Amino acid sequence: MLGDSLPVPKDALVLQPIQLGGLTLRNRIFVPAHTTSYGKDHLPSDQHLAYHAARARGGVGAIIFEAIRVQDNCVGRPQGVAGFERSCIEPFSRIARAVNAEGARLLGQVIHLGRQVDGDFERTVSWAPSDIRWSTSSAMPHIMTEDDMQTVIDAHVRTSLNLVEAGLDGIEVQLAHGHLLPQFLSPLSNQRDDAYGGSLENRMRFPLAVVAAIRKAVGNDFCMGVRLGAEEFLPEALHLDEAVEIARRLARAVRLDFVNVSHSAYHASYSLAMQMADMAIDPQPFRQFPAAVRKALHDDGHRFPVMAVCRFRTLDEAEATLRAGHADMVGMARAHIAEPAIVRKTIEGRQDEIRPCINCNQGCAGMLEKNISIRCLVNPRTGLESRWDETQALPKASRPGAIVVVGGGPGGMEAAAELAALGHKVQLWEAGDALGGKLQYAAALTLRNEWEHLLSFQRIRLGRHGVTLRLGTRADAATLCAARPDAIVLATGSLPRPAPLAGEGKVFRLAEALEQLDQLGGSVAFVDLTGEWSSLSAIEHFAQTRRVSVLTPGTAFAWRTTIYSNLATQRRLREKKVRIMPLRKVHSWDGRTLVAEDVSTGENLELAGFDSVVVAQYDIANDGLHAPLRQAGMAVTLVGDCLAPRTALEALYEGAEAARKIHSALSGNHD
Repeated sequence: MLGDSLPVPKDALVLQPIQLGGLTLRNRIFVPAHTTSYGKDHLPSDQHLAYHAARARGGVGAIIFEAIRVQDNCVGRPQGVAGFERSCIEPFSRIARAVNAEGARLLGQVIHLGRQVDGDFERTVSWAPSDIRWSTSSAMPHIMTEDDMQTVIDAHVRTSLNLVEAGLDGIEVQLAHGHLLPQFLSPLSNQRDDAYGGSLENRMRFPLAVVAAIRKAVGNDFCMGVRLGAEEFLPEALHLDEAVEIARRLARAVRLDFVNVSHSAYHASYSLAMQMADMAIDPQPFRQFPAAVRKALHDDGHRFPVMAVCRFRTLDEAEATLRAGHADMVGMARAHIAEPAIVRKTIEGRQDEIRPCINCNQGCAGMLEKNISIRCLVNPRTGLESRWDETQALPKASRPGAIVVVGGGPGGMEAAAELAALGHKVQLWEAGDALGGKLQYAAALTLRNEWEHLLSFQRIRLGRHGVTLRLGTRADAATLCAARPDAIVLATGSLPRPAPLAGEGKVFRLAEALEQLDQLGGSVAFVDLTGEWSSLSAIEHFAQTRRVSVLTPGTAFAWRTTIYSNLATQRRLREKKVRIMPLRKVHSWDGRTLVAEDVSTGENLELAGFDSVVVAQYDIANDGLHAPLRQAGMAVTLVGDCLAPRTALEALYEGAEAARKIHSALSGNHD
């Protein structure tokens, strides 16, 4: 588990109040702005309200509401929240009141997304300082004129005033992540030759005008600051030295109440993957960015708070950053997605009850990329707070039921713990000698060992709620029926699917390859038929010590993972000389020659030089117990891979949902 079971000291810096302008925050932890895709008709929704109220109730000092669009040509996805129409005032006001009522402050981030918005939803054209696209698949933007710039200034002011009227406590102006204003700041995206391009003074001209106009409109007494991008991780881009100078010049020109230091740009490269760095990325290099900005501002006599973000998982980690003088506040976005009450539970010494963010990027960034409401792999409640908040739990069972959960993978562990927490007598039967299912493989992979934090949390939770563990117990229908449980949860996973290759050569299934690494030899052909995280993680693991070539029949690579992570993984694979071969459908392996069809031409290619072949494919749902148990009249629910082979995200959600439904059925009510 992350952290320990002792409460944080009362004199911890992280728990001390802090001033943001005229605001007093109860502590130094905040939830940074992060897109949730919870918007409805471009307005804040009831889902937003429940989500943010839960995190305010969890003890955080401040919440910065996600990117609030200032114009119709940057709204983007239908769930994107806009602030330029007066219709936004009432829903924002309800959220502000709810957050304030729980003791936290609510700020709003105002933004124009610039070239990132392709206009498909609103039928608008993207705006940018120059005609440079952010990715090979994006639309060509319109080069902004001075008239366009004035409309953006006016739009920021109008949106900010709407937020003030709605009762928000502060404004954050977005100057990070490669959106419109930082597109002007960065030489990577700004190649103008007029008064708005070239020198730093020129590149700052338009963004500075926006910040100054907002400050003039809201007045000096209203809390206002900026989110500043400090590093874009690309040649010819914005780097820390210029970012420090930008911070200095902003603070000299405009009254700021805070600077929230971030990094990366929306650019289809390694830079984007650093923005929400996953478990494979060391977070320590990011700590230098706020430290450098803070020192420069202090040297100039500016003492307002400087904020740090990215991969802070615990309050202990936040405390270390504050003690080192690297920042004055710490933002924890994904940690709060995973655990809304991380502050309160830490203060109370209940760290073992904190669902640990493992920085997997599957439920948050992965859903964001699909324009789907964000979820969380480790916390099935995320995004469902309005009906499933921890503080609004179902009443415990007045007559506890006897329940058997079969299978100790992520879905079975979640179902068992949730049912036991609701007051039922739960047995967890697992055929193996350890809990975790296939996540045990994931936790052992290179750069993926934060999975162990989730497994540890689940094991502790099972013990805390009194689940009876029966390891080494293989279930059959007769034994289950003889136990006479009130309900059965089948979380029996999946069974191996035969490799789809002809020939006499040995073909390793993915699980076999991970168990028998010493038999793979020095050169591996990896045939990927899933595009899943499991494949991507195994490929990188094998590439630590072997030559790896990846063959897949599709046009893409790792297509079911998120760009927010795989752009970084692809860079690491490139460094390890992993060869990626799309449009290659493998037909046979005789132990010496691999025959693969070039899907583009239909020709068969004979490939040699491999010592082994590994095939990653979806296995077969292990649902053989379902039919006989139903025929015997037993109440049975399937979760996870035995329902359909997928990922841990679906397994944990289905385990939790099954527990709630079983509890409601046994209690005679409906959830």
